[in-house]
Amino acid sequence: MPRPDHNDDARSGAPVVGFAGLLPERMLRYRRPLWWQELLLIAVSYWLYGQVRNAIPNKLAIAQKHARGVQHLQDVLHLNFELSINQFVAAHEPIAQVMDYYYATLHFVVTIGVLVWLFVKRPALYRGARTVLFATSAVALAGFYFFPLAPPRLMPQYGYVDTLLKFHTWGSLADPKIAEHSNQFAAMPSLHIGWSLWCGITIAACANRAWVRVLGLCYPLATLIVIVSTANHYFLDAVGGVIVLAAGFAIQYLLSGHGAYVSPVGTPAPMPSQQRIEAS
Repeated sequence: MPRPDHNDDARSGAPVVGFAGLLPERMLRYRRPLWWQELLLIAVSYWLYGQVRNAIPNKLAIAQKHARGVQHLQDVLHLNFELSINQFVAAHEPIAQVMDYYYATLHFVVTIGVLVWLFVKRPALYRGARTVLFATSAVALAGFYFFPLAPPRLMPQYGYVDTLLKFHTWGSLADPKIAEHSNQFAAMPSLHIGWSLWCGITIAACANRAWVRVLGLCYPLATLIVIVSTANHYFLDAVGGVIVLAAGFAIQYLLSGHGAYVSPVGTPAPMPSQQRIEAS
């Protein structure tokens, strides 16, 4: 079955019928994003996000109490599989180090890569997808503030192993220089899952090649395995990541009145040469 053309709505000239969105119409019409504006917006937004995230008080006793509550709930739900996976990975250094570097790097590299790809290849869809990502991160801050949570790696009394610390992997949050500038208890929800699932959905919705779409959908699954194996998150943190991403999509829809991957009104139809390139 052929992939739907992302510019069908624009070619038809018919506005999307239904909820109009909270933003004024002039802000919803297609405008090709400017690289310097987007770069500045992303830099400022990430700086603000980091400032707010790390300004949240580090309440060790409360964070550990919440962690015990999460463990108990997972026991009740029979979702208490993190410990066995973590101990297996911790016993196999090559596997652990691959997962450690995955955890420390791809969270940012892949997310930025998908944003750049959208900007270059799918500019009509860039703003909607970017809004989802930003809204997801903003909602997650509320979770960090109201539910500080000690990740499994900070609960060694239960047998969890901090693989980044054990194998001295670059990027360990136990490194004093990194820990000084990072909130150790910003674990619920997991933005590793929220962002990776955003990447996967975006790639699946916007890529033309089937193997690329499949690879995109595998990315959040691989991330789930990594965050559990390295004792950086509980499974329910991942569920929280899915929830805040859903909230991000809802906020984007409320603002625009259409889905994140629908071309806005006024999107120019692609030239025949562009259609051939995108179909290849």
